[in-house]
Amino acid sequence: MKTIKLIVDYKKRFGTKYTATPYRSGMDKNKLKSYFNNFGYSVQFVYPWQINYENCKNELYLYTSSEDKGLYYKSYLEDVVLGLKLAGAHIIPDFKFLRAHHNKVFMEILRRISISNEMESLHSKVYGTLEELREDLVHYNTINHVLKPSEGAMSRDVFHATSLKQLLKHAKIISNTSSYKNDLIDLLRSKKHEGYIKESRNRKKFIVQDFIPNLEGDWKVLIYWDKYYVLRRLNRKNDFRASGGGRLSYTRDVPTKLLSFARDIAIELNLPNVSLDIAYDGNKCYLLEFQAIYFGTYTLEHSQFYFAFNNKWEMIEESSILEKEYANSIVRYIENDFKYLK
Repeated sequence: MKTIKLIVDYKKRFGTKYTATPYRSGMDKNKLKSYFNNFGYSVQFVYPWQINYENCKNELYLYTSSEDKGLYYKSYLEDVVLGLKLAGAHIIPDFKFLRAHHNKVFMEILRRISISNEMESLHSKVYGTLEELREDLVHYNTINHVLKPSEGAMSRDVFHATSLKQLLKHAKIISNTSSYKNDLIDLLRSKKHEGYIKESRNRKKFIVQDFIPNLEGDWKVLIYWDKYYVLRRLNRKNDFRASGGGRLSYTRDVPTKLLSFARDIAIELNLPNVSLDIAYDGNKCYLLEFQAIYFGTYTLEHSQFYFAFNNKWEMIEESSILEKEYANSIVRYIENDFKYLK
């Protein structure tokens, strides 16, 4: 029986599960072990500090991520996973997707280097400081944009700007890194050293993205190999944002164009499972964001049906078990030589 090693965090958690008991304890590890065994794989749960990098070549690892405040532990997990990759281990998903988790700037870079038209359906720019945005203002002919911090979820600190004044105001708020002590030290440096350029007080990276008008909401699509779980999210009242608003609904009337768009994205990303946020204005689909790891599972856990493509889209009336679908998606991915099939 082939072995898969699952890296848990310091709380013994693996992944996320909306209905987990105890609260925020991740997937049920006993269920994961059972389902992987049913598919012909044994499972070993390991802590990051237990990994032997000298003898991990060709071993197979799944891993978790973290959204801890400050992302300190996530940074540690990035070191671990990149180390495994460099040592010759097989990691699922690829390290670049861990880097993109809770890091919308890198997610946008992945979008930009993609060859897929669907991936680049929404234009955006990324900046490391407010000063970089100021330097680039000459390229903003008209302003109708959404500003997002690189970190965060539930649409926190996401703003809509329709003027230059609003654009700079919101960017200043999002990117703020002011520190009285550090700013004072930097001021003294500028007094002491002629020609010294002070550090920016706005160094939190952020995204400026084209605004899509006249949307009533967006769609959350979770894909576990060949199963598509779809949740409709309406905008908050008197707001352009849908995420975090709680106005959720399951509808069996999902546009075929949206499902096919999601499938094209899944093929391009080549992942066993993925979460997509998609906007659809009745004519065109736009990929807002994607996550390949540590994403919310509400959509799957509460759905009574899913969609599947078999020469045409079909709706299957069936509830799903998260751990089973996760294990199935991973095994199918492995047995197809790490390829998401068309």
